[in-house]
Amino acid sequence: MALEGNIVDAAKAITLGLSTGLGAIGPGIGVGYLFGKTVESVARQPELRGELLGITFLGLALTEAITFYALLMGFVAFFLV
Repeated sequence: MALEGNIVDAAKAITLGLSTGLGAIGPGIGVGYLFGKTVESVARQPELRGELLGITFLGLALTEAITFYALLMGFVAFFLV
């Protein structure tokens, strides 16, 4: 039955990788969209650059937090299940 433990460990490792990878897809798309729209906004109204960058970095921090939640859930599945 030693093989059974190895299969469980392999499944946990795959779960950790998939949860982190799939959890990073959405924020990756979101960050790209966020900065693309910021560049577009600054090109249209350069005088608002300072205000837009502040809002952009707030959005970046909130979007990137989703990746950490996915990583955390991956660790929960890896260590507690």
